[in-house]
Amino acid sequence: MMRGHGQGMVVGGPEETRRARGAVASLAGAAAETSVATDYDRRGNAVTHRRWRGRAGEIDLIARDGGEFVFVEVKKARSFDEAALRLGRRQMDRIIAAACEFLGTQPGGMIAAMRFDLALVNSQGQVRIIENAFGEA
Repeated sequence: MMRGHGQGMVVGGPEETRRARGAVASLAGAAAETSVATDYDRRGNAVTHRRWRGRAGEIDLIARDGGEFVFVEVKKARSFDEAALRLGRRQMDRIIAAACEFLGTQPGGMIAAMRFDLALVNSQGQVRIIENAFGEA
């Protein structure tokens, strides 16, 4: 929406600016997830689900490493260190709860082997995987 403002024209307002930033962030996140999924596939770990959503929340990627489920949280930022700092304990707890919900839909359920990886993507699009990033979940 364009509206007059003094001698110049202003396009949109604060709400449109927020929506535009959100759209850009969503596209950047999707691109980062695609890069990470490609990396897992290259390693021979098939990505079976993208953005799996349950009542507890969303899991960015779910892959298989042999018989093990790999739940992957993808974080993108200017640097790997900055991306790593974007994962907090509350989010880890939410991802763990969502993973438990997911496992409830699988043969073997909660006795299935699993791990939680953190995939970092920097501004150059490079990918760094931290396996078992949640430690003893």
